[in-house]
Amino acid sequence: MKLRLILLILSSMAFVFASAGGYFYYTSFKEAAFREAESKTIIRLERINKNLSQLLSAYDKPVRILSGMQQLQEMLRNAGPETLTAANQILDHFKNSLQADVCYLMDNRGNTVASSNRDDPDSFVGQNFSFRPYFQMAIMGQAASYLALGTTSAKRGVYFSYPVYYYGKESPDGIVVIKGSIELIEREMGFASDEIVIVTDPNGVIFISNKSEWLYRTAWQISPETAAEITASRQFGEGPWDWVGLKDFEGEYIVDRSGKKYLHHDVEMDDYPGWRISHLLDMQTVSQKAFKPLVVFVRPIVLTFFFVMCMSVFMLYRQASLEIRQRKAAEEALRESDARYRSLYHNTPAMLHSINREGQVVSVSNYWSEMLGYSQDEVIGKNLTDIFTEDSKKYAEQKVFPQFFMDGYCTDIPYRIVKKNGQILDILLSAIADRDEKGEIIRTLAVSIDVTERNRAVEALRLAKEELSSYSKNLERQVSIRTREITNILKYTPDVVYVKDRDGRYVLVNSRFEELFGVSGEEIRGRTDYEIMSKAVADEFRKNDLRVLQEGKSMQVEERVSHNNEVHTYLSVKFPVYDEAGAVNGVCGISTDITAVKKAQDHLRRLSGGIMASQEKERTAIARELHDELGQVLTALRMDAVWMQERLKESDPKIVERALTMCDLIDKTIKDVRSIAIRLRPGVLDDLGLVDALEWLTSDFENRSGITCVFEHKDVPELNDTVSTAAYRICQEAMTNVARYAEAGRVSVVLRADKNILILSIRDDGKGFDTAALSEFEGVGIAGMRERAMLAGGNLEVISEKGKGCNVLFKVPIVPIRQDAGETV
Repeated sequence: MKLRLILLILSSMAFVFASAGGYFYYTSFKEAAFREAESKTIIRLERINKNLSQLLSAYDKPVRILSGMQQLQEMLRNAGPETLTAANQILDHFKNSLQADVCYLMDNRGNTVASSNRDDPDSFVGQNFSFRPYFQMAIMGQAASYLALGTTSAKRGVYFSYPVYYYGKESPDGIVVIKGSIELIEREMGFASDEIVIVTDPNGVIFISNKSEWLYRTAWQISPETAAEITASRQFGEGPWDWVGLKDFEGEYIVDRSGKKYLHHDVEMDDYPGWRISHLLDMQTVSQKAFKPLVVFVRPIVLTFFFVMCMSVFMLYRQASLEIRQRKAAEEALRESDARYRSLYHNTPAMLHSINREGQVVSVSNYWSEMLGYSQDEVIGKNLTDIFTEDSKKYAEQKVFPQFFMDGYCTDIPYRIVKKNGQILDILLSAIADRDEKGEIIRTLAVSIDVTERNRAVEALRLAKEELSSYSKNLERQVSIRTREITNILKYTPDVVYVKDRDGRYVLVNSRFEELFGVSGEEIRGRTDYEIMSKAVADEFRKNDLRVLQEGKSMQVEERVSHNNEVHTYLSVKFPVYDEAGAVNGVCGISTDITAVKKAQDHLRRLSGGIMASQEKERTAIARELHDELGQVLTALRMDAVWMQERLKESDPKIVERALTMCDLIDKTIKDVRSIAIRLRPGVLDDLGLVDALEWLTSDFENRSGITCVFEHKDVPELNDTVSTAAYRICQEAMTNVARYAEAGRVSVVLRADKNILILSIRDDGKGFDTAALSEFEGVGIAGMRERAMLAGGNLEVISEKGKGCNVLFKVPIVPIRQDAGETV
């Protein structure tokens, strides 16, 4: 029993010791595995940081070269179809050579003026990106790189921007931008399948990751204020910035929403302050790597060792293979970048060259050789200043070169270069330094711009300015003369002249205005009509001014103003005043006092009305006498002739025949007398009214002239004698003119009432005439009709063109008639 107990105890102890040993072995092995994983993670993280920094900085030098392109500078300075086409060609060339996402040019206000994606659906030409930090830094003269989501393309990208300077200017005219694709960089990074790599901005927004569902979400929980700031920056779109659920756990670990634990390391990105690269390794994967040796431990030692060695070799081989593939991918990307740079260097239509610290030419671009005529073998290894003029050579060696190798850059240095054919070019040279690992300048990268033609243009511009200055002085002298003439006109003219702005405030008045209203020009300036006139007069003035402003054309109107205790009538001509842009900004008025003329016209109108009334009375009296007196005499004479016919028909046939002839002649005379009496004053006009009178007049006209005459009437009310007489006489005169001059075949007379207005139209299809070409004698009839129309309170319009007949249109307000007394109200 004791032996069994001892064996049991020993077995238990062996089991406990074996278990403890296995546990301690597992623990130490696991700890070693974790430390190894942690060490590899740190190395892997540094390699990722280095490779990502290289890929993100691939366009740093190209964007500097692109900013020096003359075509882009000309586009910003002199925008037009030709400069735009040249700028687009340069942007397309850089985009294709660099395999960039897009290259574009912005002016100093942030507007996109040219872009390589101008023909794409997601083109943003014309859009403003002044809110982007890369624009704000570049426009201040600093190179900038910026990671963001495209607001138009919705594609992630790294933006490189650089200021574009025009010749000799210290402030940039705009900036140039090259955007690289983040998706392409992610593919070139070659992230492993058992790792999670995230790149976050200073606020924790995930922008680069091999776990695509985490993009544009936050790695850590953020406050609403921070979320609002991210949205306001528009750097990564509009949100909503969901949290992926990562939390800190025991210092060096983090867990996700499902509770999965990760080994976590992060490092700050090079050249992007605040941005961090985080590497997450699943702890379950690490634990599995640590647990497998313990399981194999119970198997034979050899198999365990062999298996562990095989697994170790396999893991090392796999890791080494992965690192070799990643290194090859990075080297291939570097070679492609170098090849693109060399292609860009030699194929860009710009004069590019490099020199070493001794001033010897190291390399020149193909375009440089073509422009100057020297082959690369003729210049490489020789001093650059050997092809300069003597003055430029001295200036470069004594001033420019020493200063450049101190500062590391130079901008717009003027040189004169002698081409191989002897021709001299004026150039502007800008250069930056290329440094070694110690920061020492080893060579330059320079771009030269041919400004020969520009300098000639500058000289031509100087001569043009001198000519323009002479012309301006002559123009100023002429303006001074014209100003004195206009001032004298305004001062001594008897008319009132004034200018108002759109709000009715006086801007300018002449001396006659000051005299009439008792104010000076300074006192009236800025005041309105309501401040110097009665409200009724001011309302009328303002209504006429607004009509001119709205219609944009001149008008003539009569205006009445009271001054010197008397109402004066002015004939005002008002017309719009235009500003430099062609917009109406005021009204100018010239008013002539026609008070005396109006009084004379009123007197003449009353006199004319009296004469016409007397004529109508005289015509009525003559018509009555012809009808009553002469008619009765002729009737008695006819009766005597008939009596003679009856008495002598048996005894003297010749006398009977003569008596019959006398009867016919007397009948004709009676008819003519009656017709003359009716035409002088038709009784039907007094007895039956205007409609029946016109019916008789048109019928009589058709019978007498043989011209077809049609009379129509509609809704004609009872009219007073003045209007009826005026309408009848106007129709009579118009039809008389048709019979005399028109050579018409048809006359249409229409009488109708429309909205309390009586309208009489006499239209013919005759030869017509030019109303403006009537002589004073030929126009007497029309003047008489106009006078009758005016006396009746209406107006007359004559519409005619040669070959298109004539239309006489009489319009007059209908004045109601009091029925009980038969009088006009």
